Amino acid sequence: MEPDIATPNKDGQNEESGLSLRWSARLSLTTRILVVNVLAIALLAGGLFYLNNYRDRLTEERLAQARVQLTIMADALSAGDVQYKKSLIRRFSNHLGARLRLYAPDGTKIIDSFSLAAPTYEFVDPETEPLRKDAARLLDRTIENFVFSAPIPYFSEPADDILGEWPELIAAGNASRAVSSVSLAPDRTPVIVAGKSLPDGTGTILLTANARDITRIVRAERTSVLLVILVAATVSILLSLFLARTIVRPIRKLARAALRVRMGHSDEIAIPRMPGRRDEIGQLSRALSDMSAALRDRINATEAFAADVSHEIKNPLASLRSALEGLERVDEPELQKQLLDVANDDVRRIDRLINDISDASRVDAELARAKFEPIDIGNMLEQLLAAREQRASNLGVHIAFARPAKDVARVMGDGGRLERVFSNLLDNAVSFSPDGGLVEILATPDGDEIVIHVADQGPGVGPEQREEIFQRFHSARPEGEAFGKHSGLGLAIAKTIVEGHQGTIHILDRPGGQSGACFEIRLPKAPE
Repeated sequence: MEPDIATPNKDGQNEESGLSLRWSARLSLTTRILVVNVLAIALLAGGLFYLNNYRDRLTEERLAQARVQLTIMADALSAGDVQYKKSLIRRFSNHLGARLRLYAPDGTKIIDSFSLAAPTYEFVDPETEPLRKDAARLLDRTIENFVFSAPIPYFSEPADDILGEWPELIAAGNASRAVSSVSLAPDRTPVIVAGKSLPDGTGTILLTANARDITRIVRAERTSVLLVILVAATVSILLSLFLARTIVRPIRKLARAALRVRMGHSDEIAIPRMPGRRDEIGQLSRALSDMSAALRDRINATEAFAADVSHEIKNPLASLRSALEGLERVDEPELQKQLLDVANDDVRRIDRLINDISDASRVDAELARAKFEPIDIGNMLEQLLAAREQRASNLGVHIAFARPAKDVARVMGDGGRLERVFSNLLDNAVSFSPDGGLVEILATPDGDEIVIHVADQGPGVGPEQREEIFQRFHSARPEGEAFGKHSGLGLAIAKTIVEGHQGTIHILDRPGGQSGACFEIRLPKAPE
């Protein structure tokens, strides 16, 4: 498809400037829908980073818990001999799932729970774990790097297990309170390390525990969030594709149909109306369909009008050319005068025809720009009849007008154009009326409309011709009238103006079987 062209408005700015999105100008509508919906899922994915803070809080709580536990154990270990202390350490170790070690004041290790009973924990070698554990650890590192978490050192047992190799014990001895820290096991699970000196000064106790449950809880929550994100992303993408299908595909279909209409490959191409859709796209499709149909009718009418103009102008031009060619061959003054008269008549006919054609071609455009205002039909017709009387345009025909009361027959319209309608109708009625005949004009309200009748005493119009006489260049003149004095556009112009005012015009039989024609015009009544 060809690129769109932005049309400048009156201020010289593009009409689309207020509707365009510069950042997404290169993105298709489908891509925009997907991006907007997936963006919401990306925000939901932020919950994964929140879980990193959740893990830190769990770790802080476990460290505080370890300090409290060590304080209680230190108080309990202050009383009793070595056997009592070993028994108590063994029970505490089994109960807490931790490793407890007691160091003498000189720094040597006195008691180790792992020597008294089976170890309560064992570090896992990452190389022996399944692939999913590697993926979980990789996700842990990725999130930690993304949120700029402080690096946590890996845990390692000192080669010489003495008090001086444990910073926590040194800090606890100096502070006389429990001190704790966290490090990472080889499989990146937390290792809690806490130290506390005994109140009686007989030693320092050390607690180490592999808090694998913290990692297990966080990873379980992270898995749940990932499942929610996965389901939400799947649903969002499917809904986005469905939305794109229901919006983008019809728009593309309309664009392709509009392109075919613009290219004009066939008169039968039409914009699909999509009657099953009651949403904005359905409204757009029907509006485009009506617009294209109206444009096609206008184009066809213009083409037909141009053909009719060409045909109508050819006749007087052919007559004029014959007269001028005859002047070259005729020497008799009388015949020359006759040929000059014919040429003059043809020139006047062409001039009149061109003026009427110009008026007919401007009617639609001028009506589209016209500003309608309240018009009193009675007052307008009264002024029109007075002007015709002064110009002696009635040619001996009497005109009777039953003037309605003031403001009774008011319509919304263009006074100049409506006056042209009635002037054309009166010219037509006068030309068909016999000498001394009567033309009657009546304007009355009828519900929400104003009805105007223009009746003459001429030969009338047969039912089979009542539509034809409103066609352009249709001219059926009274007997004896000189040919070429009328262009056949007067009634066509009148019909166009009336319909431009949302009214109708047609021909009726005169009541009581009287001869003649009665033109009836119906125009919407102006609001009060």
